[in-house]
Amino acid sequence: MKTQQREVAGAAGNLAVTVAGEGPLILCVHGWPELAYSWRHQMAYFADRGYTVAALDVRGYGASAKPEAIEAYTLTALAGDVARVAAALSAAPAVLFGHDWGAPIAYHSALLHPERFRAVAGLSVPYAPPGPVPFIEVAETIYAERFFYQNYFQAPDVAEAELEADPEAALARIYFALSGDAPLASWLQIKPKDVGLLEGLARPDPFPAWMPAEALAVYGDAFRAGGFRGPLNRYRAQRLDAEQLRPVHGQLLAQPSCFIGGERDAVRHFLPGMDLYADPGAGCADFRGATLIPDIGHWVQQEAPDACNVALEVFLRGL
Repeated sequence: MKTQQREVAGAAGNLAVTVAGEGPLILCVHGWPELAYSWRHQMAYFADRGYTVAALDVRGYGASAKPEAIEAYTLTALAGDVARVAAALSAAPAVLFGHDWGAPIAYHSALLHPERFRAVAGLSVPYAPPGPVPFIEVAETIYAERFFYQNYFQAPDVAEAELEADPEAALARIYFALSGDAPLASWLQIKPKDVGLLEGLARPDPFPAWMPAEALAVYGDAFRAGGFRGPLNRYRAQRLDAEQLRPVHGQLLAQPSCFIGGERDAVRHFLPGMDLYADPGAGCADFRGATLIPDIGHWVQQEAPDACNVALEVFLRGL
């Protein structure tokens, strides 16, 4: 696959964007803790099918700008970056693919900049209309007596110190624990709230084939160079989202949308006793369907690129 590296001016500094192919624009938004590289399989597939496919390093990641302030990582700020990239690459409205935190960023990009985006595919995290109570406050109540990673991330410098001690080793444990290859309870294992994230997370040897050593090294090198402060600040900025998003509280996602997830994704069970994938189109005005891929975990576009690409292509053909 032939790619081009672009820089687009964002509100807080330049954004690194990888571009392949020619045709209507698909813009891919990654999550935590990933990179534009996470979309390599989708970029190759859809560039060969007549699309321009672009993936940005989200603010705080990779070769993009890394402001220090927590308020630089609200959904409003990150959606503004995505809209700037879309405008720089295409005069016509783009299709968005978003995974993990990239899914809410993509949803809110479409919500706040509807003229720029004509459809949204969300991976691993369904759309929920914004409201007055941030998820982190719900998590602090539900997980008041035991460990939950988002609660652990709230205190600055704590998770940074743990993860930056050996980024590649930390990422290997995180990627495996949330994958379909790990025991279902790996990510949400019951452990004391005062331990670190990596406590109890295994690093397999060898790693499953979907994350070869050379791919893991790409992530390790990027986080070794750029650190985790910006990526973790997205979790801390949740408390600021509610007020900034007040004008769109309760709003359905208007654009055509779909959802793709792994059947073994821990995100399904973040709220005990609930399946968050049970009705992923509930907040969408034009929902085109959900695909749950068997035996796959959270990293759906990397663990099962073929099945993921087929589902995305079906969605695109229906637009």
